[in-house]
Amino acid sequence: MKPVNLPEHRDTDHPEYVRKRAEVDKDYAEAKRRAAEESAQPVLQNKWVRELWDLGKTAAIAFIIMLLLNMFVFNLSMVKGESMQPTLEEQERLFVDKIVYYFSSPRSGDIVVLKDPSTGPDKKHYLVKRVIAAPGETVEIRDHVLYVNGQALNEPYTDVQIEDRDFAEIRLGENEYFVMGDNRRYGRSKDSRSFGSVQKKDIVGRAEFVFWPVTKIRGL
Repeated sequence: MKPVNLPEHRDTDHPEYVRKRAEVDKDYAEAKRRAAEESAQPVLQNKWVRELWDLGKTAAIAFIIMLLLNMFVFNLSMVKGESMQPTLEEQERLFVDKIVYYFSSPRSGDIVVLKDPSTGPDKKHYLVKRVIAAPGETVEIRDHVLYVNGQALNEPYTDVQIEDRDFAEIRLGENEYFVMGDNRRYGRSKDSRSFGSVQKKDIVGRAEFVFWPVTKIRGL
């Protein structure tokens, strides 16, 4: 009969064995933790990069949309000077509708923002004025009274009679507009009386309302 080889018996309760086993388990747990941290680090980095990329795309899209809106739909303008008093005060901010005149023409009474057609040292980029007369109409200032098509114009937005000199009658041509500031005191408004009629293409848009200061928000 062949002898039977019995499996080696380990005393798992022996203190030395328990100690070594604990050390092995501890080393294994530490190695597992480090591996988890190392594998998680690229994931966190990739997530941060993705979030930054998404944020950048959102900001770029928003900027492009605002730029297009500002170019073609609306503009924000600030009143400079006193030529539109008492209707508008200096430093007030206006919301300007730029798309309205793609579908219609400026009308008498509209407050508009236009490119300054004048020349000289006091030339500005833009002016804020009121449309007084449209193409085909006549304009005249006689005895300090404003006449359009031979009729004295009712102007409830002014607070004083025209103090500047009279203006001989003219008839506006195609796409020509006569604009003036609401301030009719002497020398307070540079407008069509000095630089002539304004072409429609030079009118940027119609001022719709004052949005700043908050205490003076109002429609125009």
